[in-house]
Amino acid sequence: MAAAPVWSVDPRTGKQREHVADEATAEEVDLAVRRAHAARASLADRATRAALLRTTADLLDEAGEHVIEAADAETALGPARLTGELARTSAQFRAFAEAVDDGWFLDVRIDHADATRTPPWPDLRRYKVPLGVVAVYAASNFPLAFSVPGGDTASALAAGCPVIVKAHPDHPATSELCASVIRRAAAQVGLPEDVLILVHGFEAGVALVKHPLVAAAGFTGSVRGGRALYDAAAARPEPIPFHGELGSLNPVVITEAAAAERADEIGAGLAASMSSGVGQFCTKPGFVLAPEGEAGDRLLTSLTAAVSETEHGVMLDHRMRDAFIAGIEQRAGLDGVDAPVTPGAGSEHTVSAGFLTVAASRLAAGDDHDLLLEECFGPVTVVARYTSADEIGAVLSRLPGNLTATLHLSQAEGDGTEPGAAGLLASLTPLAGRVLVNGWPTGVAVADAQQHGGPYPATTSTSTSVGATAVERWLRPVSYQSTPPALLPPELRDENTLGLPRRVDGALEK
Repeated sequence: MAAAPVWSVDPRTGKQREHVADEATAEEVDLAVRRAHAARASLADRATRAALLRTTADLLDEAGEHVIEAADAETALGPARLTGELARTSAQFRAFAEAVDDGWFLDVRIDHADATRTPPWPDLRRYKVPLGVVAVYAASNFPLAFSVPGGDTASALAAGCPVIVKAHPDHPATSELCASVIRRAAAQVGLPEDVLILVHGFEAGVALVKHPLVAAAGFTGSVRGGRALYDAAAARPEPIPFHGELGSLNPVVITEAAAAERADEIGAGLAASMSSGVGQFCTKPGFVLAPEGEAGDRLLTSLTAAVSETEHGVMLDHRMRDAFIAGIEQRAGLDGVDAPVTPGAGSEHTVSAGFLTVAASRLAAGDDHDLLLEECFGPVTVVARYTSADEIGAVLSRLPGNLTATLHLSQAEGDGTEPGAAGLLASLTPLAGRVLVNGWPTGVAVADAQQHGGPYPATTSTSTSVGATAVERWLRPVSYQSTPPALLPPELRDENTLGLPRRVDGALEK
């Protein structure tokens, strides 16, 4: 059977643009994995890895005009948004290059032999080594920062792991262009191009996660697709780590004091955050607990005005547009649900932003409204009106895991002493990997202290996919016991000629 063609499609019209590639067959996936596996040793030298990451960043910047043009044609995200995303993407590569130079993620620990201990200690030396070939599943909503040149790829290469990316069907031409940039960077620093290989096709993605030489996987996408791949990874004869980002509601709690203090500001901020990128950010605030009463009414008035001014937008593809419209119809049809600004279809190819309201008591009681507690991908949020702190707690207890959770407090005190603030923060912390106060969750800083991951179904592991510690997903620890110095890896020898940060006999060397 002939391989199925992969087409680039214009989401603004729904029409095919160009034939980009063909879906990979099982045989081609097998060959790709074996080629990547053969390239593992070439990534052993940290200086060369750092050079690869920096060169990739430089080449991405040089190709920026073409990359942005290709991505906009396939995603309709717009040059301004994509320019920022490209800057973030190249910055990620440079940040991981710095991490490779430093070597902190190797977590070197040396405990010298100590016969006075009970029982006696042998000489033990521990550090972390690369897992092997990493499969990366590109995201739809970030054609750069979470796709071929995204954080999963950059962190895996930083760890010393070759990468095979399964391209997302929404931006195959962009994927091909970015893959060619990384492969060109590899050649420029003396590495085999096969440290990064791109494949297309649904079946290729399934075959990839099942291949015995694939050692780990990173995924960003839907709960349904991610869970299927996660289950396949776990069902292998030798299960592998599967770091999946699947879905997130990103709840927001607005106290009555905050609403009374700055209803207009919060309403406008919520509108901007939930509609940004046509509501297609993984950190979109999709569920809000707002107070009943005059202060909450003013907040909704502000939200209504701001959302009503939001222009119609093009979603990433027509399948997502159809799912958004159907999801809105289901939710809006529930008893007691109102739509002050009705979200849904705009023109033939666009959608309009809006929001739904419901009494929090219906959700607290589990009154057949659980659909409102599930993510709806697109420019919509659900505002649940509460009458008491007990209602807030009851609703929060029913929420699934999330990437983020946000608390809006009165700023009058300035030091977080609003009554009940500590309790609310404590209630939100178990729900998410990142907890915000008086901010909005869209916008994820690529920083060392970042945590982009949360309890299931937000992610399938406790790690982060953003920030320096994302590299830890692709490593495993190894200890050498009573090993002659000449046989030890250079990273574990006493002289530390590599200048690595490490702990020796429990003390941190500086």
